[in-house]
Amino acid sequence: MGGWGRPGGASGPASRGADAQLVAVAHGSRDPRAAATVHSLLGVVAERARAAGGAGVDVRAAFLDHCAPSLPQVLGSLDDGRARSCVVVPLLLTAAYHSKSDIPAQLAAAVGAAGAAAGAGGGPAGRVAVRCAATLGPHPLLLAALERRLREAGVGVDSAAERARTAVVLAAAGSSDPAANATIADLAARWRRDRGWRAVVPAYASAAGPSPAAAVAALRADCGGDPRRPVVVATYLLAPGYFADTIRAASLEAGASTVSGVLGAAPEVADVVLARYREAQCERLPADTGYAERAVVTTRLVTCSIRGNPRGTDLPARAPRRA
Repeated sequence: MGGWGRPGGASGPASRGADAQLVAVAHGSRDPRAAATVHSLLGVVAERARAAGGAGVDVRAAFLDHCAPSLPQVLGSLDDGRARSCVVVPLLLTAAYHSKSDIPAQLAAAVGAAGAAAGAGGGPAGRVAVRCAATLGPHPLLLAALERRLREAGVGVDSAAERARTAVVLAAAGSSDPAANATIADLAARWRRDRGWRAVVPAYASAAGPSPAAAVAALRADCGGDPRRPVVVATYLLAPGYFADTIRAASLEAGASTVSGVLGAAPEVADVVLARYREAQCERLPADTGYAERAVVTTRLVTCSIRGNPRGTDLPARAPRRA
């Protein structure tokens, strides 16, 4: 359960907020490629944090299911006898069950475990103050990451004429939460409006429709299968695994000309992780981030203190002050 930061895993504050641990919690998968991708992403997060602020941010991975370490395990390992703080950043692209129920439940489990340890004379195990940030999506930098992956797959994303001929299926995991699926639909509409694609259609690998294959087929039918009007699939998943493999195979079988890779360790994704970490500390964003502050301010922060207090506290988010 080592962290990234200065050599040897240690980190130290050289700028405001740098002393807060960053615990990035991913969904988890039985597919070993998924955990490897998460660790690669967090390596990029640590590198970009050092490059931006000259200080190491101790970044650790946790998983909600299927692989270790769990979120309570990581939180339980953080305290070293000093009062510390930690920001939990969900590596989730939409706010749905995992962010609304699963992560709060695991935070509560960590709080309860810390309280039990303190009550049993376990020493200073309950002195880590934990704040949970917003999910990664939606965020404009994630659209930049999607375009990076399409570009790598050979799509002419930098040509306005090529975009005007090309239809995109925005393929997400899908959720039983209608609000999460609506977020994907809104993202698709924004992407088409801002970048001038011929079409951008949301699709879902599970729990909702249309499926990526159905969306590809409908777009191909709409243009009569004209090869000059290609249909490509942008995979809106963080890591490889069952859903990514299913999206690729079914979309190609349905006639998609290209299916992009998962977002993975794209630098734009790493920057979103750092943005969520910073906003959870109510910091001003660096002047050179290249995106508006309003795009990264979460509407709600959840704060709890692992001192055996099972209740925690809900605080409204405060937008960073503008210069």
